[in-house]
Amino acid sequence: MRLSRYFLPVLKETPAEAQIVSHRYMLRAGMIKQASAGIYSWLPLGFKVLRRIEQIVHEEQVRAGHIPMLMPTLQSADLWKESGRYDAYGPEMLRIRDRHDRDMLYGPTNEELITDIFRSHVTSYKDLPLTLYHIQWKFRDEIRPRFGVMRGREFLMKDGYNFDLTKEDALHAYNRHLVSYLRTYERMGLQAIPMRADSGPIGGDDTHEFLVLAETGESEVFYDSEITDLKFGDREIDYDSVEQCRAVLEEFTSRYARTDETHDEAVWADIPEDRRRVARGIEVGQIFYFGTKYSEPMGAVVTDRDGNRVPVHMGSHGIGVSRLVGAIIEASHDENGIIWPEGVTPYHVGIVNLKQGDASCDAACEDLYKAFTAKGLEPLYDDREERAGAKFATMDLIGLPWRITVGPRGLKNGMVELTSRRTGESEEMTPEAAIARVAEIYAPHLPLIAG
Repeated sequence: MRLSRYFLPVLKETPAEAQIVSHRYMLRAGMIKQASAGIYSWLPLGFKVLRRIEQIVHEEQVRAGHIPMLMPTLQSADLWKESGRYDAYGPEMLRIRDRHDRDMLYGPTNEELITDIFRSHVTSYKDLPLTLYHIQWKFRDEIRPRFGVMRGREFLMKDGYNFDLTKEDALHAYNRHLVSYLRTYERMGLQAIPMRADSGPIGGDDTHEFLVLAETGESEVFYDSEITDLKFGDREIDYDSVEQCRAVLEEFTSRYARTDETHDEAVWADIPEDRRRVARGIEVGQIFYFGTKYSEPMGAVVTDRDGNRVPVHMGSHGIGVSRLVGAIIEASHDENGIIWPEGVTPYHVGIVNLKQGDASCDAACEDLYKAFTAKGLEPLYDDREERAGAKFATMDLIGLPWRITVGPRGLKNGMVELTSRRTGESEEMTPEAAIARVAEIYAPHLPLIAG
């Protein structure tokens, strides 16, 4: 993409309503525009990051054996009345009546709808286990939407639902989701800590939230500092192996890590004092096992091996896709703007032409642009008639991890400058070497780029 042809409405001043870093930078970098309270239009740069994150989520869900689909945003209230949640959910649910006076709702979640789909088509244990998921817009009518996409009313969410014959099978699905979520967040450059949490209106006894540590987090969290040393890394896991998935769960949940709702002072006191940490966290996902909470009242039953009709055991598993955009910015920024991790950056490298109109600079930038594109990488070329300072400020604000600066002085020696946004360090090298270096950096992210 060439910046002269792009729609990137950056702001020099911070809007008064933006209270936290991610909201400020998303507005200033032209990523979003508020449509109404807690509801945003995603402008091209923000939409590109959103799609990067969504692609990672899809890839890791499919890797774990989960099957994508798509359910509607509007749901019939009849299903929710059947489960008993229609009246219990509270004012966060947006209730609607259509022209035929039928009760409808804008889905805050999809347990009822997916259970109805399941019971309509699955009747035998032979069709289990089954995990279906989708990525869809949700609406929860927050009383005080704030912090931009971090606490909006409309949000994009991945929600998955497992159906299993027994509790043991369903707990394996729970563990499998925990493993897939650890991989998902690490690919985004995040450390998301699984913490024992409260199930809220979803229900069930087994649940973990995944929280990213940040000063602006809405939750107070208590954890053993040893947990921040854990990394999933590039290990290979057989998702069908009960033992392997359980081992990962035990590794990442055996140390104390809880939100304020489940904090236990007695257990906390047993942790060595020098390892006790109290911080703020941003919730970016949650997994639940809730057994037969929905299958029993809604008649989601299968025939087991002995010919008995039994309700299936279920769980649900969510990732806040749009919220992750804000969470990543909260975890990765400086005073000049965003610093995108390589896995989610909207463009992989910025090309800055210091002297637009100079034949040698223009030609070198065009060659770089074509070379990166040929390697499957997406460059953002600042070809505007702007002063160098303004171009650098824009690149810093939008946070591309790598920048190549092309100027007449360097080109006389056959050199360009490659700069890391994260460290600020620059190195002069030939254009060919810069292309090779950037391509090498992004090699681990090629599955994302190909998607």
